[in-house]
Amino acid sequence: MTVYGALDIGGTKIAGALVDDAGTLLVRAQRPTPAQRSAGELMAAVTSVLDELAVHPMWDELTCLGIASAGPVDTAAGTVSPVNIPAWRRFPLTGRVAAHPRLPVGLRPVLVGDAVAMTAAEHWLGAARGFENALCMVVSTGVGGGLVLGGRLHTGRTGNAGHIGHITVDLDGSLCPCGAPGCVEGFASGTAIAAHAQAAGWSAPAGVAPTAAAVADAARAGNPHARAAYERAAQALAAGIAATAALVELDLVVIGGGVAQAGDTLFAPLRRRMADYAVLDFTRGLPVVPALLALDAGLIGAAAVASSQADGASPQAPAASSQADGASPQAPIASSQADVPALASGPRP
Repeated sequence: MTVYGALDIGGTKIAGALVDDAGTLLVRAQRPTPAQRSAGELMAAVTSVLDELAVHPMWDELTCLGIASAGPVDTAAGTVSPVNIPAWRRFPLTGRVAAHPRLPVGLRPVLVGDAVAMTAAEHWLGAARGFENALCMVVSTGVGGGLVLGGRLHTGRTGNAGHIGHITVDLDGSLCPCGAPGCVEGFASGTAIAAHAQAAGWSAPAGVAPTAAAVADAARAGNPHARAAYERAAQALAAGIAATAALVELDLVVIGGGVAQAGDTLFAPLRRRMADYAVLDFTRGLPVVPALLALDAGLIGAAAVASSQADGASPQAPAASSQADGASPQAPIASSQADVPALASGPRP
């Protein structure tokens, strides 16, 4: 059996999996992300996930390993600087993973942004399958995105193309952790939704964490503050999506991530607000649909991208760095148009 490895690192969880060539998760491991802890503690959580996968017999069949990380990422340098993980700035993640003692000799991990990985997965097996031009978004702890243009995954020079969460939609808005004012992420992330609802007067029931999911439950029950928080998020998303569609022309928008699990609580106001922002003829009526691969899309997409690069990549793994913020391992320059061939006999993502 052909086996691909995958990691998906976000602000809430660090997940890993062994994936077959049909995109099926064979083995899965997960740890909470210690997002506010030190760089070393964060890497220890990643190592723990790899350790759990490595004891499974299928690990010995591993042919490649993809790493999907919250961004920004630098796929050329192999480093990550996630906005919601402050201890990792230019952190040499690819090199650190490559140094894991159970990684097969000569196997070079492949880094990709988490939303780009989700895009690859949804274009291969999910809601964007068969579409030539699509924006796929992850709306969760942060807001990320990836693009399919002309039927191919478009990653950009550093792997960050499609990073819609950091489009400014309010010129006078509060500063985002990225440093810019009024970003989409500051309105539409799960963190932002919960914070806005609480500031407006909503409070979670006793014993329930004040999360975006709890706000969605309250919105469905008719709480006006909770509904307003989702309306505000939908407006920001609509503005960002419409701006993207005006730039590149899209056939479809796919939205996944934890916040998308709210269903019509998010999608109904989002589709209504799209009519306010997507007003040009070539943007009007743009379909906005939920992702089909739910919360495993990052893992499936990381495996897909890694498998495609493994076919033509050098077997030389980058050297690990001993510096958390120091020199980065070198990796081949990422192509701005990534051919991500199907795993085995599946369709092209």
